[in-house]
Amino acid sequence: MTAGPGAGRRSPAFTAALTFVAVFLLFLAVPNIGPVVRAARADGVPGTFTARSVTCIRHPGHESCTWTGDFRSADGAIRRTGVALYGADRDMLREGQQTPAVDVGRQSRVYGPGGSMEWVFTALLLLAALGILLVAYGPPVRNLLRAHTRARTPAPSGQVPAGR
Repeated sequence: MTAGPGAGRRSPAFTAALTFVAVFLLFLAVPNIGPVVRAARADGVPGTFTARSVTCIRHPGHESCTWTGDFRSADGAIRRTGVALYGADRDMLREGQQTPAVDVGRQSRVYGPGGSMEWVFTALLLLAALGILLVAYGPPVRNLLRAHTRARTPAPSGQVPAGR
């Protein structure tokens, strides 16, 4: 059985939908690259986080808590209120307790001196977007590269390249 003339070709609407999803994922990930790299390395202004309150949300079989409080840089130049300490669970702090923290430039969050693993999610978003783009545009790009490589490959000596 032979395939018809349109076999193996994707509809333009499907390619457009894949492109839209990939661009959306890039829109979510790209602006976060700098902050998540700084957070992973705890690269920022060192200081102290003072815990003020904890808020917890229960999910089936899981509880997610966030400590909010105040951040003060070690030199006293930066004071921020109402910021969350990334990665602090319910039992990590008590109200009024101080702990070392780093301000990496996030508007509502500071990090512990050990950094964070937020970069993993951002990296997964980037990989997903690139994978989707590869699925959407991989075959045409491969065909174009293959044709370009054939056109540039010199013929063995004494032979005339095909098509000339």
